[in-house]
Amino acid sequence: MKKQSSYTDLIGARELNALLHDPSCRIVDCRFELADPARGRALYRAGHIHGAVFADLDKDLAGTVGPQSGRHPLPDVEAFRQMLCAWGIANDSQVVAYDQGGGASASRFWWMLRWLGHERVAVLDGGLGAWEAFGGEIDADELPVARSEYIARPNDTMVATTQEIEAKLAAGEPCLLVDARDERRFRGEVEPIDPVAGRIPGSVNLPFQKNLDASGLWRSSEELREIWRSHWQGGDAELPITLCGSGVTACHLILAAKRAGLPLPRLYVGSWSEWIRDPNRPIARG
Repeated sequence: MKKQSSYTDLIGARELNALLHDPSCRIVDCRFELADPARGRALYRAGHIHGAVFADLDKDLAGTVGPQSGRHPLPDVEAFRQMLCAWGIANDSQVVAYDQGGGASASRFWWMLRWLGHERVAVLDGGLGAWEAFGGEIDADELPVARSEYIARPNDTMVATTQEIEAKLAAGEPCLLVDARDERRFRGEVEPIDPVAGRIPGSVNLPFQKNLDASGLWRSSEELREIWRSHWQGGDAELPITLCGSGVTACHLILAAKRAGLPLPRLYVGSWSEWIRDPNRPIARG
């Protein structure tokens, strides 16, 4: 019997095409636009990779926003498990997530499956743009999906909390916070989304776009390792904690670390939008 290929970080358009009609492969369209949350589903209905199901970042990949949460808290585990079953994803499925191109929202889905203990999940390098350039099959049909059974084994050690970060900062303990937002937002010069500008004191900046080359494809493993090495040597006992505005593009940094062969950083799901819920928490600018 031919051994199944396993993709656990990135997959190219050519490799996905070889799996396209394999029933054990499930494809998830994660396209999302923050300024127009309904546009992702509209784009999906207009045309998507053959056989793909649609995951809405706000409704499927996040839970209910509360007075103390960030903009994209994690969903209830059971609700998310039921969604995976409805999408036909089983524990042994090869899952491929994609978005329009850069991998920002697809990386969030990748991380969430890793959080549940699923290793055979990958992001399509270059997203739908790369698929179309390859000549991959696109259709607008929403094919019926046979319901699967999924056993979720969430690993909450992959998650960092506001309370933990507050305690570490207050005690002066090591806490490597790596912020995936762009440089101007990190410095607090602009803030187009959240009501307060700035950053968590002591954090360092690694904009997620640096993981991509000029063509929008992911950089090589060696390049990603060098990018991470400028912030973290990879052998430190204390894992970095990644954050962004709401715990989405921070997952892009974690995927880059995986691709680079480094231990997985932890995710601060609440990120900046949760940190600023309490005006007494310290912030830095400049």
